[in-house]
Amino acid sequence: MSMIENVVDIEQYKVTKEPYYEAVGGEIELYTSAYDVRMPMMIKGPTGCGKSRFVEHMAWKLGKPLITVACNEDMTASDLVGRFLLDKDGTKWQDGPLTTAARIGAICYLDEIVEARQDTTVVIHPLTDHRRTLPLDKKGELIAAHPDFQLVISYNPGYQSLMKDLKQSTKQRFGGLDFDYPEEKIEINIVAKESGVDEKIAEKLVHIAQRARNLKGHGLDEGISTRLLVYSGQLIAQGVSPLAACSMTMVTPLTDDPDMRDTLHAAVETFFG
Repeated sequence: MSMIENVVDIEQYKVTKEPYYEAVGGEIELYTSAYDVRMPMMIKGPTGCGKSRFVEHMAWKLGKPLITVACNEDMTASDLVGRFLLDKDGTKWQDGPLTTAARIGAICYLDEIVEARQDTTVVIHPLTDHRRTLPLDKKGELIAAHPDFQLVISYNPGYQSLMKDLKQSTKQRFGGLDFDYPEEKIEINIVAKESGVDEKIAEKLVHIAQRARNLKGHGLDEGISTRLLVYSGQLIAQGVSPLAACSMTMVTPLTDDPDMRDTLHAAVETFFG
């Protein structure tokens, strides 16, 4: 295998433009301190509350490359670590995203980690303790992680079950940050900034979301996310009527139950009817 096969263009993983992120507490300072000691980090919070945006923002702020992996139940350890591939010249090794991040000193972000099989997530263990190594068993190589490497995982605690949860042996390798939907004033600012609508419309959208979030566990599995509020605002900014925009982004994606849809439509009509 030639040396050039593992040469990586680090710049392709750099976040070159500042991702908009509105701090809701001391999470930026806490994460920065955690990165200073390369502490593996676990970010927990509901869908669409800003977890991924926060990681992108921190990668930009710290000037570090970011490699993101959307975890799923079909993902294997080889998908993370790498595998041998066949081409016209024979067999060559292809690094996976976790291996690439460990080599170049990137922040490796495993999004929705609980979706991955437990036998897959075990491969991260040697990178999350004093060893900071990654064994490539198939290749017979032991990688010592770059000094800048950091592992970050995220998941939604609301979707935990006996079948989808992290082992304690995994959880206790990470520092943790709890995320939730922002407080009202901050969320209004985020929706207005991200979608382009004025604050009065953003305020109405946030109030609808607050009503819907009160229904979580009472007919809804999850409340309306900040992401969906931004989607709705973007449509309104494009000239779509507020009723149609809210139906498309804040009702239809959330539930198929007719009674629950009627309840959500009633909340929308209260503010935009």
